[in-house]
Amino acid sequence: MRKDVHILIVDDERVMRDSLSEWLREDGYEVVAVEDGAQALEKVRNERWDVLLVDLKMPGMDGIEVLDKVKKTNKEIPVIIMTAYATVDSAVEAMKKGAYDYIVKPFNPEEIGLAIRKIIAYQDLLKENIYLRQELEKKYEFRDIIGKSHKMQEVLALVKTVARSNSTILIEGESGTGKELVARAIHNSSLRKDGPFVAVSCAALPETLLESELFGHEKGAFTGAVSTKKGRFELANKGTLLLDEIGDISPKTQVDMLRVLEEKEFRRVGGTEVIKTDVRIISATNKDLKGLVEEGRFREDLYYRINVVSIQLPPLRDRKEDVPLLVQHFLRKYCIENKKEIDGLSEEAFRFLIKYDWPGNVRELENAIERAVVIAKGRIVLSEDLAGPIRAEGEFKPATNMQLREVEKEHILNALELNNWNITRTAKILGIDRNTLSSKIRRYHIKKR
Repeated sequence: MRKDVHILIVDDERVMRDSLSEWLREDGYEVVAVEDGAQALEKVRNERWDVLLVDLKMPGMDGIEVLDKVKKTNKEIPVIIMTAYATVDSAVEAMKKGAYDYIVKPFNPEEIGLAIRKIIAYQDLLKENIYLRQELEKKYEFRDIIGKSHKMQEVLALVKTVARSNSTILIEGESGTGKELVARAIHNSSLRKDGPFVAVSCAALPETLLESELFGHEKGAFTGAVSTKKGRFELANKGTLLLDEIGDISPKTQVDMLRVLEEKEFRRVGGTEVIKTDVRIISATNKDLKGLVEEGRFREDLYYRINVVSIQLPPLRDRKEDVPLLVQHFLRKYCIENKKEIDGLSEEAFRFLIKYDWPGNVRELENAIERAVVIAKGRIVLSEDLAGPIRAEGEFKPATNMQLREVEKEHILNALELNNWNITRTAKILGIDRNTLSSKIRRYHIKKR
């Protein structure tokens, strides 16, 4: 049943209008039928339609003219032309004017039903692609780098400032802190956003393969090089190249990298042609590059070349106030993906998340919430839905000198922050009514951190 699909029939023959309307309503569609082009255009101007079925031969305004005017009003509406006078010329003209299909009378219900089902399936696919494209674009906007903590606000302010420059950037931070997410956000807010964003993990490949990956190779350059291959510097031309885990590259690759950054040109492995490149470099690392320079394991000149602007991403343990926001974000994400309805976390489960130190940072938190959503049996994530290490480290051990009111105050504050200070939802999770919670907030003078 597709009551959300609206079909407009335009035909001067009453019998055809009635029979066609009855067929389509039996298939579950919302159907309206009119007898001439003028009424059809009025409907199109004022209402939403998913499909138009238009007769070719009608007194006054014929089907081709209706089609032409409809497309000028809304070119996205699929129009099927119906006629008992099928000719090659009329079919060609209808298709040129933008008709989706052309059906010859008399036709059976299954024929018209199949045509409409194809249209609806195509429209659904278009909507899904638009949604996915919007989600992909939105994914790397600054508003989706989540954090209200002072440290993350400083990072966001710096990112917004440098995004529209062309400077090379070094993003430093532990694994799982979101370095690639920040790099993509910078690219998508830069003057190069219409160019490619290309990422390569320098730690994932041995030296010989990394050289080929970065600069490309010519056919026959080495065993297995059966064809010419473009490297990442070439593929990222006019865009941005992310060199992830740059601290792992060998001394030889460091020399090659420095030459490309300084001269903006390179040769493929086994090649003689000089290839120019116009690319913005963003490097990322979880290592202490300055320490590697002092130890002689990373070239000092390359370090300063890639470190024109430095962005330090704090580990999650140093911005625990961002945990509630991240939990809410990942809950929404994985509830949608898994088609589940979950209202939030129990107070105990949330306490475990706050107490845990998150050595894997935001990536580990995301994995924990995804697991909890999948495992949860009810509308609340319970502590037993969390992985064992999180529960073990997060066991609540209040200081022996803490009074009961202090423990309760901390519990309530944690629950409020998890639920974005939604009083009704927090009271439900705590197992008390809304008035009792409001009373405790006033009594304990609880305020947002």
